[in-house]
Amino acid sequence: MDPIFVVTILLGILVLSSIILLGAERLFGGGGEKMLTVNNTLHIPITESDTALNILSKNEIYIPSACGGKATCGLCKVKITDGAFELKPTETPFIGPKDAAEGIRLSCQTRVAQDMKIEIPESLFGAKEYKVELAALESLTYDIKLVRFKLIEPKVLDFYPGQYAQFIIPGVEAVRAYSFAGDAKIKDHVEFLVRMVQKGVATTYVHDIMQPGDQMTITGPYGDFYLREESDRDIICIAGGSGKAPIRSILYRLRDLGMPRKVRYFFGAVTKKDLYYTEEFEELSKEFPNFEYIPALSKPAPDDNWKGETGLITEVLDRMTDDLSGSEAYLCGSPGMIFACIKVLDSHKLPRDHTYYDSFA
Repeated sequence: MDPIFVVTILLGILVLSSIILLGAERLFGGGGEKMLTVNNTLHIPITESDTALNILSKNEIYIPSACGGKATCGLCKVKITDGAFELKPTETPFIGPKDAAEGIRLSCQTRVAQDMKIEIPESLFGAKEYKVELAALESLTYDIKLVRFKLIEPKVLDFYPGQYAQFIIPGVEAVRAYSFAGDAKIKDHVEFLVRMVQKGVATTYVHDIMQPGDQMTITGPYGDFYLREESDRDIICIAGGSGKAPIRSILYRLRDLGMPRKVRYFFGAVTKKDLYYTEEFEELSKEFPNFEYIPALSKPAPDDNWKGETGLITEVLDRMTDDLSGSEAYLCGSPGMIFACIKVLDSHKLPRDHTYYDSFA
């Protein structure tokens, strides 16, 4: 075969391959600079294809993502107003047809491969990255610890009672969300309640590995679940387990305000060993007669000698409340507990738009 002919064929193959690669690069996000526009005000040039979640984080805009971008929490929603792709199968558990049609997507599944415009809540522009140092660990029950961090940089953190932050676990690709449990007026330290989860990466690190003086990074604050101080409605608080964290923070704020509203706090546990901060809340009820703490055990042990309320917290809530149409509710716990409580609140006429919660799966 003529050597010139062979060379010509090879050159042709190379040229064709280059054309195919160039087309693929343009199709999947290469071939020039793109622009990610946020809320029609911030313009972020993109030279390499990446997810919207990562791009925003690199530009110090921190979107909540308790699963670290693995599409298992559904928290990192954004609204794409221009440049939206078809909804991915990984997004369908979290985004219904109506929201999908309006451009709602998970930012961890949204790869910016072309010019794109998105909208996010303005409150997220206030979320920051904080370096913190473990100041203290305190065992509250056999599986819940109080975690107290000192702020290193920035040195102060402002949050609304009820909001949450995300822990970035050192050395592993894990991000987990935990509600603030402390007094919001204390700016240089923050507190969280961390319940041990079997084989949980984050909780194992906090319970078994972290030592006072260790440093890590948290981001926040996040969430629309916080005390509505402008309201004068009576308050129903409901929590279980480590869901006590945001309620504790809310009660600190109400205490500082002089407990201006009637508050009833229903806390569900299994046995007496699952109760904690009981004395703290009993003292609060002595100080403010319009505050009532109602712990309930679903399966008290024989040696608990329990004389308080028994049954599931939904059962206790149902039998101890009447018309709640003039109240508002703050709930924290598992999604199952929260939605069961909402059904009871509905039956007692508590308006849905006055029911506030963050559910962490």
